[in-house]
Amino acid sequence: MVPERSRLRAGLLALTLPVAALALRRASAHPRPGQPYLAGAPLLIAHRGGSHLAPENTLPAFERALAWWRADVLELDVQPTRDGEVVVIHDATLDRTTDGQGRVSEQTLAEIRRCDAGYRFSADGGRSFPFRGQGVRVPTLDEVLERFPAARVNVEIKDGRAQQAVWRVVQRHGAWARVLIAAGRRANRARFRRYPGATSASQEELLAFYLHHRARLAAFYAPGVDAFQMPERHAGHQVLSPRLVREAHAWNVAVHVWTVNDEADMRRLLGWGVDGIVTDRPDVLAHVLHAVAARPLPPGPR
Repeated sequence: MVPERSRLRAGLLALTLPVAALALRRASAHPRPGQPYLAGAPLLIAHRGGSHLAPENTLPAFERALAWWRADVLELDVQPTRDGEVVVIHDATLDRTTDGQGRVSEQTLAEIRRCDAGYRFSADGGRSFPFRGQGVRVPTLDEVLERFPAARVNVEIKDGRAQQAVWRVVQRHGAWARVLIAAGRRANRARFRRYPGATSASQEELLAFYLHHRARLAAFYAPGVDAFQMPERHAGHQVLSPRLVREAHAWNVAVHVWTVNDEADMRRLLGWGVDGIVTDRPDVLAHVLHAVAARPLPPGPR
């Protein structure tokens, strides 16, 4: 009889200790303090400047997103060059978006400057290429922050070798408050562990929160970032839900959904309470936000 009681006590202790540990973890954690960068939700986040409307990740795209559609945030990607600069381009190679070829990291800034970044853009399925030969180049991050000094910028570091250069450029412009740092892999933003500005979750951090969410334990997982930037679906599975949005908000973490171009999807996600929508169609989202959130209509093309 005594051994049975001992086993029962041991079993209860084994169950109690993890629960107690979770309770202590929750009690000692606090919601994120909030970043001014994330104010004004729901945010219109122009994906690569609005890649269905102008050549992606270029100054003309960013200019139009701000001037025509009043985008709240410019979303962009950065890669390192061979000579230590950081340029605004999504792919590791030049081939898809320019008339150049080869890996970005194996070329100097001067070599990349010779590429036509408007060469392949066509809004009508290849019938016309209005930006070819118009002097559109692959910009540097420094140029973007210089050209748009009041804009909030969402910088996704695609290659971890760009981290030091990104830090240097942000520091040069004193742009901590208006630059959010994102990376698909946590290692690609390791330099930004003590970054004073806003940061977005890596895939590893999103997965950790999602698994806690599925287990109904999200209240015990304190995110170390200010935003979850994520798709609604991944690999055919629904990963975003109104409950996940609420659980993120309980930690004062913003939820930005990418990449949403359909008006009905925009309206539904805004109804779920998301804090921002990342879109290739800032023109569509601007009109949805006018209807749903009473934002003033933007001027549109002049």
